Amino acid sequence: MAFCRVHFGGPGRPDGSLRDLLAERVARVPAGGSIDWVTYYFRDRRLAGELVAARRRGVAVRVTLEGRPRSRGANAAVIALLEEALGDGLRVVAAATDGLPMGKALRPRLHEKLYCFSHPQPTAWVGSFNPSGDEPELAPEVIRQIGDHDHAFNLLVELCDEPLVAALAAHARQLHSARHGPFDRFGPAANRSLAVGDAGVHFWPRIAPDPVNRLLFGLPSGSRVRLAASHLSGPTARRVLTGIARSGVTLEILVDSTHRRVPAAMLRQLSEVGGVIRRIGQGESWIPMHDKFALVETPTRRSAVFGSFNWSRPSRSFNREIGVVSGDAPLFAALAERWEELGQHASPAAPGSD
Repeated sequence: MAFCRVHFGGPGRPDGSLRDLLAERVARVPAGGSIDWVTYYFRDRRLAGELVAARRRGVAVRVTLEGRPRSRGANAAVIALLEEALGDGLRVVAAATDGLPMGKALRPRLHEKLYCFSHPQPTAWVGSFNPSGDEPELAPEVIRQIGDHDHAFNLLVELCDEPLVAALAAHARQLHSARHGPFDRFGPAANRSLAVGDAGVHFWPRIAPDPVNRLLFGLPSGSRVRLAASHLSGPTARRVLTGIARSGVTLEILVDSTHRRVPAAMLRQLSEVGGVIRRIGQGESWIPMHDKFALVETPTRRSAVFGSFNWSRPSRSFNREIGVVSGDAPLFAALAERWEELGQHASPAAPGSD
């Protein structure tokens, strides 16, 4: 899999390093080029201003944004800024069911994080980073709910294989124009995969078999799985992870500090089958551990898994998500080094009850 590099944010990096990289790349796209973004939270008005400037110099800018994220109204200021400037280049995903009591179950959230640029070379950035900070910060209560992603542990993998980038840009444009509703999982777009060499890009929700679960369930005894997860909850994640631990797979997990994202009961159940779990950011919930990746090792193969998806029921069963499974050795090495770095901020999780 051809990739340029992995970009990391969080403690030890300059504040806002990932948003600054995106801003720098926006500024380098010339007239006649294109920018296609899909994201869940977008509160950064300065970064939105960079997209407006790109549109004014003749760049085709398309932004697809979740209209009702968990922290409702979080994207309102950026939506107001982009609506007039981008026109039909802005797509706020919403539905008539959103205001209903069961609205969350009736439409999946748009949780992908995908940033595609045509210049200076075609690239697509996939990972965990939302441009959810703002400066000056007008709504600190939102940051207390979702965390400060300009300071959080986050990553973006910059892909530069041109056919793959073209396919991902086409995917972003399809999300921009498509209808969104409870039947997304049955569509061909959600159930296809993009294959490049020994790597695959996958999408959720889906009715086809889950490619990450399939990878894990196929591991032989003696394998090792290292998982960095911002969210870890629900029966499916419990079944998959306890299942591989019972089959003789060494399971090591780094998770966020908050019990909302990672309930203590889940950690207790994983500890009982031999999983080694550590929390990151104890007492610093405003700086979330938002990395989402896995390192999978067998006696004959190493694979890296990364993307926007969480180890939770909403993420795997309902939300629009993107994930990559790759055997690329330099990518694995970069994420393995990140794992060691994250471990320096971790402490053993206390597997008590909530």
